[in-house]
Amino acid sequence: MKKHSIENEFLKVTVQETGAELCSIINKEKDLEHIWQADPNIWESHAPNLFPIIGVIKDGKYFYEGKEYSVPKHGFIRHNEMIRLKERTEHQLVFELLYSEETLKMYPFKFNFRIAFTLMGKTVEVSHHIINLDDKPIYFSVGGHPAFNIQLFENEEIEDYSLQFDRSMDLNTYLLNDDGLVSSETKNVLKKDSKIQLTRHIFDNDALIFKNIRSKKVDLVSSKNGKILSIAYKDFKNLGIWAKPGAPYVCIEPWLGIADLEGTDQNLKKKEGIIRLEAKNEFNADYSIHIF
Repeated sequence: MKKHSIENEFLKVTVQETGAELCSIINKEKDLEHIWQADPNIWESHAPNLFPIIGVIKDGKYFYEGKEYSVPKHGFIRHNEMIRLKERTEHQLVFELLYSEETLKMYPFKFNFRIAFTLMGKTVEVSHHIINLDDKPIYFSVGGHPAFNIQLFENEEIEDYSLQFDRSMDLNTYLLNDDGLVSSETKNVLKKDSKIQLTRHIFDNDALIFKNIRSKKVDLVSSKNGKILSIAYKDFKNLGIWAKPGAPYVCIEPWLGIADLEGTDQNLKKKEGIIRLEAKNEFNADYSIHIF
């Protein structure tokens, strides 16, 4: 699998061309790998890019202008072997996927999807750039799914890690049903607090899903070794947090969009969180990863 790297005195960042997937952030000062290394026995991804949907769609299908289409969970960027490196500079990699006959069968819009990884000091900025090449509006969701290693140091447990937001909040997660659809049921996670304690059972019922979250930055913190990294996501309304239960990583996922609701009518134009981009217009959304 073809990979491309950029680095400076602090970090070495590697992105695999398939899926334009961030597959390594090495902290050169501490000799630490921060990205989950895709153990196939646990979860075989690093940091998928989500487009043009997030999560699952009801019955695996949706409708646009009365016609039925089907698209995989989280869309067709992840695992996509047609993505190519478009531009490269000393501290930036830009990947691109253009619409094709294959994508038009799943998603009836002409688009250009670009994602850039820019290294600045101890920060990696991930920039999504979507261009509507069609003569009609296009409808999409976009998001990230980066998985970060925990238990980075000897004698650490999952319970030594927490997620600490930049403000105190009341925070409810939306529960998923057995089909992965978002139900109307919620469960309180924070009450006037800013810290989510990780445990080996926190994801027993799947992801934590926060809609319209007021916080726009969260730190991954070890009680024994301090701040590990932070994610800033000012351009994203929603946040997902997930891991396979008991696994030594945590996904911190900025989302513009959400999985289908239980009661959806499967009309793409009415899908919750869907973005409408007018003909010939462009869209940008960034998040950043800072390593301490």
